[in-house]
Amino acid sequence: MPFFAYKGRDGRGELMQGVLEGADSGAVADQLFGSGITPIEITATTKSAAGQRDWWRKLSERKVTSMDVQLFSRQIYTLLKSGVPIMRGLAGLQESAINKSFARVIKDLRESLDSGRELSSAMRRHPECFSSFYLSMVRVGEMTGRLDEVFLRLFNHLEFDREMRERVKTALRYPSFVVIAMIMAMAVVNIWVIPQFVKVFASFHAELPLMTRMLIGASNFSVSYWPLFLGGAVGAVFGFRAWTSSPAGRLTWDRIKLRIPIAGKIIHKATMARFARSFALSMKSGVPIVQALTVVGQTVDNAWLTSRIEHMRDGVERGESILRTSTNAGVFTPIVLQMIAVGEESGSLDDLMDEIAQMYEREVDYELKTLSSQIEPILIVFLGVLVLVLALGIFVPIWDLGRAALHNK
Repeated sequence: MPFFAYKGRDGRGELMQGVLEGADSGAVADQLFGSGITPIEITATTKSAAGQRDWWRKLSERKVTSMDVQLFSRQIYTLLKSGVPIMRGLAGLQESAINKSFARVIKDLRESLDSGRELSSAMRRHPECFSSFYLSMVRVGEMTGRLDEVFLRLFNHLEFDREMRERVKTALRYPSFVVIAMIMAMAVVNIWVIPQFVKVFASFHAELPLMTRMLIGASNFSVSYWPLFLGGAVGAVFGFRAWTSSPAGRLTWDRIKLRIPIAGKIIHKATMARFARSFALSMKSGVPIVQALTVVGQTVDNAWLTSRIEHMRDGVERGESILRTSTNAGVFTPIVLQMIAVGEESGSLDDLMDEIAQMYEREVDYELKTLSSQIEPILIVFLGVLVLVLALGIFVPIWDLGRAALHNK
């Protein structure tokens, strides 16, 4: 269908303009009237022209950041808590938005709500702004009628995630510099240093140790076949991304991530804290357990843990207790299982789930504080191995050849 550029005014008299797709100008006018815009001018245009404007706009404008979404969550919570209608609140947020890209997102949310969509469905049109966890939580709020509380939870969650990312960056800054320096040093040694030592070793016509021959072979491969090595690395990256994009590959990779030393337990605890928070909110809002597990399972950003939560849901549907299904899931610690048992027996499972979430969050906070100290021993061992290999492969043969030369004299 052709594209039409339009100009019109909304209910407050503000000038609106854009590009819409329709069978003819009359169909576009009907779309505009349906969204509350009175058309002033409708002219035929081409998709390429609109695409060029969008391309230039994407390059020139600042992208939507997690901070924009975080502030939006806090602001919409305050407005809803104060009793402001959501359409009026979104209109105010659109006018006050500093980021023009996010202002357009809010505008689209208003138009979608005006056309009869739910807020979660309207947000799903912008996956670059709202994650699947965010959408699922908004869906929970719509189902329970506690949308204001959900937005406050989302604000706290986004703030916790931002602090966690900052702490991870701080903890990994020193190890990253060390690893980069080691890689650069290994590249210099392989490309420039070892070839010079090869000439020295060849002049003595002596049999070289195994470690030295291995270093020389690695150096020759790096110098002669570095384009092949670079191409293989790029191909491996794209192949890995394609594999993790498939359902089976993502399931396997998400399970492997939980077994990575040091990082795996942080990912697991942070994910389970998110699950416990969402589950507690759903239960406090009166959502049935089976339906709550279905929706909350989508908030877990890990395919393998999501599958375990789905197994819990299937067990509850068969009439099993929460404790039994949680035990069979194999993702909770014994202390958490004990808390679930107490909560289920006392009828206060929602409060215990909040306690479980707080416990997981405290553990994540502790793990992040000690992350740097956990990584440093691994770096020291790796550096020691690198120095040992260089010593055995380069310096020991030189020392032996020097002693042989002195002995011959």
